[in-house]
Amino acid sequence: MSRNRCDGLLAKVDFPLYTLETLTNRHVLVAGGGGASNTGVANGFEIFEISHNGNKFVAEEVMRHETGPNVVMNCSIRNAQGRTYLCAGQESHCQLYRVNVRMVDVAEMRRGSFRAENGLVRRRRRTVSENDNISKADIGTVDKRMSFEIRPCDSVQTDFGDDPLQRVVRISHNGKLMATGGVDGKVRVWSFPQMQLLFQLEGHTKELDDLDFSPCDSQLVSIAKDGLALVWGVAGAAGAREPLRTLTCQPPNGTKYRFRRCRFGASAEVMFTIANPVSRAGSGRARGLLQQWAWRGAGPESGGGGGGGAGRTVLLPEALSALAVRDDGKFLAVGTMFSGSVHIYIAFSLQRVLQVKNAHGMFVTGLAFLPVGAGGSGGATGGVVGAGQALASRSEAALLSISVDNCLYVHSVPYPRTVPAWVAIILIVFVLFCTFTLCSYLGI
Repeated sequence: MSRNRCDGLLAKVDFPLYTLETLTNRHVLVAGGGGASNTGVANGFEIFEISHNGNKFVAEEVMRHETGPNVVMNCSIRNAQGRTYLCAGQESHCQLYRVNVRMVDVAEMRRGSFRAENGLVRRRRRTVSENDNISKADIGTVDKRMSFEIRPCDSVQTDFGDDPLQRVVRISHNGKLMATGGVDGKVRVWSFPQMQLLFQLEGHTKELDDLDFSPCDSQLVSIAKDGLALVWGVAGAAGAREPLRTLTCQPPNGTKYRFRRCRFGASAEVMFTIANPVSRAGSGRARGLLQQWAWRGAGPESGGGGGGGAGRTVLLPEALSALAVRDDGKFLAVGTMFSGSVHIYIAFSLQRVLQVKNAHGMFVTGLAFLPVGAGGSGGATGGVVGAGQALASRSEAALLSISVDNCLYVHSVPYPRTVPAWVAIILIVFVLFCTFTLCSYLGI
């Protein structure tokens, strides 16, 4: 079932957005900026608290942290050793931040009298109409609210190309490893949060586009502009010097495609990729490709070998730019390059359940599902623990999307409609009556 529905604008900031991470069950971090040029456009992070007013999702700004001349193009958040860390790509370096949680008096936050870590006085503001009636269950009647401090820690150079640039960073689910990739084509794996280089994986000939750890952290997938997706074993101390699998895009129409994004599913044996045609990468007529990959075992097999390979495939009417898989592996979402549209699919069957055409005014740069786990999101997203009940329980799935149009949107998949209890009772009584009448007529 496909719907064309957009729940609405959650927030709009004053800089282009490039990366999006869920911090808790109710908090989301967006980042981006205008770069080092003197354009007057800021660079940095914004944290918003998401709630539900009984009719729709709404957002409130919690804090803002500016990063000076360094635009944030990629980031990753994880809880490690009981602390929450944020890694952000800034040019050739990866900057490590510690995210501290503070419980702040609600009255102080609304008066604007609390002070953010970087010294800027921030007034907590609503990003939806003040006339919305927020339910007590969501906004709460307690005296304390959660606020955050972002404190810079270590910084390490992660790319050493001619014009070095970190393009992607991922932290493992257990918070022990960090993987980075850049324009020099090498995947570097670091200890975390110490950020000491453990080993590097050399299998690509061009710059990296994406990385992802498997749910059990035993494997790491990397894709690059050379058209390859390489699956590495990283469970050992030195990692796999040769990839466990080498995947190449297998389009159904014979057109040459190049991978754009990759994400593991609910296990290390299921993976999803999006790809765009090489020859028409800059054309609005290019058809994006969403593919599901599955295999058995961990042997060094190619994608087309006996251990598995490309499974279900979906061709979309335009090029794709973003991919996300929900933490339980049930849903996945893609964002498009030209129309700024968003699509949500059931991961197992690749059946589309939601279509939002022209959700953004420009290409989608990031997608993230709201966590579905109960309590804090330490087990789901690896962020801050103890942030309250998951908001996604109000719908079957809730997706956040960002773009360089500076906007943060939410899109939800409602639960399938069920028959009301009173209708079910009437139907049961009617069936029993008909059965009794028929039995009496037949003399049974």
